[in-house]
Amino acid sequence: MPARFNGFFAEVDAEAWVRFLIALLGLLFSFAFAVLSTSFRDQGNLLGTAITASLALITAVVVGLATIPYLTRRIASEHMRFNVRYELTREGIIYLIAVLVIGIAALNTGNNLLFIVVAAMLAAVLVSGIASSIVLFRLTLKLTIPEHVFANKACVGTVTVRNDGWLPSFSISVVPEIPDKRHRWRWQRTEIGFPPFRSGNRQWFRIPDYQLRKLAPEKHKPSIFSGTVYFPYLPSRHAESATVELTFPRRGSYVQNALGLATRFPFSFLVKTRLMPFERELVVLPEVEAREQTLTILPALRGEFEIFVAGRSNDLYRIREFVPGDAARHIDWKATARSQTVMVREFTREDERKLKIIFDNPGPADVNEEEYEAAVKLTASLAWHFGGRDTEISFAAPGYSGIRDVLGFLKYLALVEPQAQALPLETLITEGAYNVVITARPRGSIPAPLWPGSYFIFVGKIR
Repeated sequence: MPARFNGFFAEVDAEAWVRFLIALLGLLFSFAFAVLSTSFRDQGNLLGTAITASLALITAVVVGLATIPYLTRRIASEHMRFNVRYELTREGIIYLIAVLVIGIAALNTGNNLLFIVVAAMLAAVLVSGIASSIVLFRLTLKLTIPEHVFANKACVGTVTVRNDGWLPSFSISVVPEIPDKRHRWRWQRTEIGFPPFRSGNRQWFRIPDYQLRKLAPEKHKPSIFSGTVYFPYLPSRHAESATVELTFPRRGSYVQNALGLATRFPFSFLVKTRLMPFERELVVLPEVEAREQTLTILPALRGEFEIFVAGRSNDLYRIREFVPGDAARHIDWKATARSQTVMVREFTREDERKLKIIFDNPGPADVNEEEYEAAVKLTASLAWHFGGRDTEISFAAPGYSGIRDVLGFLKYLALVEPQAQALPLETLITEGAYNVVITARPRGSIPAPLWPGSYFIFVGKIR
């Protein structure tokens, strides 16, 4: 047998065929018992009639219980696998109006030629539906996006459509899922009292009741993919890919529950969209690009950090030549005069550059949404800026597990929300490290200096 036929029979559901054959055999037995019961009845054999009729009924019930639930589940799963949405196009509306007009004319005149034209036009609609179903039947869809995505920064994704069928597909579009914005209704328990014009505690009696109430549409997270990709032709047993540029306006969680494969093939009477289940969640990290506030803070922060690091030890390690990036205060002028080359002093503990970035999550009453997002972006920018340098960096925030990975901290900032009760700063600040604290607390509530080597960045209103 050819390989393609082997593959075809391998794809057939073996359990479905087994159940079909068992059901067919059971119905044959039931039919045989029914024929025997009729024969016994004609002979006047009451006992034989009762036994064979009962066996026919029992066999039919067993076949129904063993087959109908399975077929029901199978049909439901097939419906989920091939969930189709139809949208009538402008061309389709015009075509149907033309069919209606010609059909009315055929009925009024009795002209056989008009009946033939109407039949041909209706057959074209049927052919269009069958052809579009064949085009969409054996297609699979895949969306590939980068693992780490930042807000307001374009990234490149890949949309891949594969045709596993034996026939080619034409005019395929990958479209996003349209969220369901319809209002839903639900029966809810309530009570009705008598007399109705009195308040609850003054009514004579109250009885349980049900009331039909409208529910608000469910709030959905923003979708990952909201564009359209077009594939004019997909050969059989072949895959085509297209790159798409994705930009996410803000940090947070993005979810894609489904994507659609749509086609107008062959006559563009309607747009048939097959919804493909597609469970994917993406955490978009905050912006890390240096903005005006970050560029203003960085020079002062670098200076404070260098003073803190340089002042932690007085043990001279060596005197070496000056390299770009060395602080001018470390220049050894005597050694420079002797060697006619700029020399600097290096201390034994100067390489211990411990930095801790602390996000003191403000509450909703401390800052508004715009200030809160600015604080998150500033914290993310500082973490990203110092994370790639020769610095032992750590992070702290309410509810954060303390992972030193920069990307782990950025994922925390991507999903963070204002916290009603702020933790004491004593639990976040670490002695022996240079603490950079982004906070919305009032300036007067923090003693100055609270700890040596602490740099506070205040967000929100100055109080």
